[in-house]
Amino acid sequence: MKKMISLFIFVWTFGMMSAQENFELSTLRIGPFKIFMSKTEAEKIAGTKLYAEGDKKNNVKYNGETIQIDIFDQYVNEANPSVPSVSYMTTTSKKFKTKSGIGIGSTRDDLINAYRNYSSFSVRPEWDDTMQKPVKDAGYFTLEDSQAGTQLTFKLVNNTVVEISVYLNEGC
Repeated sequence: MKKMISLFIFVWTFGMMSAQENFELSTLRIGPFKIFMSKTEAEKIAGTKLYAEGDKKNNVKYNGETIQIDIFDQYVNEANPSVPSVSYMTTTSKKFKTKSGIGIGSTRDDLINAYRNYSSFSVRPEWDDTMQKPVKDAGYFTLEDSQAGTQLTFKLVNNTVVEISVYLNEGC
């Protein structure tokens, strides 16, 4: 009987550990999905086929929360010159947060206070469809991870975060 109880506790503990949710947000990830992750790995986590075409958007559910994932061919090395990999992700879920506690609903002041000492950040307005004038009360706060070649961008409307994106920094 003691062995059965011990086995039950072991299985329950292991089950709880593997069922832990990952709502981490960083310059490289949204939850379990990471920039540079192969399409195959992302499909295993998503539990569905993902398209590697720029016109098709992949909206996947992770623990009930939606993440849009875009997959494009990326150069890895000479042996793998073109590998379909995650290159862009976005979410509007309130569950995903950075280690600093920043997420959907955070304010512009929260961002500035959390990242004022970050090595490279920028704040810029959103522009209208004609690119002629800035959109009133809308903009972006971006953290650049130059080592990884990625960016984490918080879209702000009325000084509140409404969308979060992680993507490759392709430069200009």
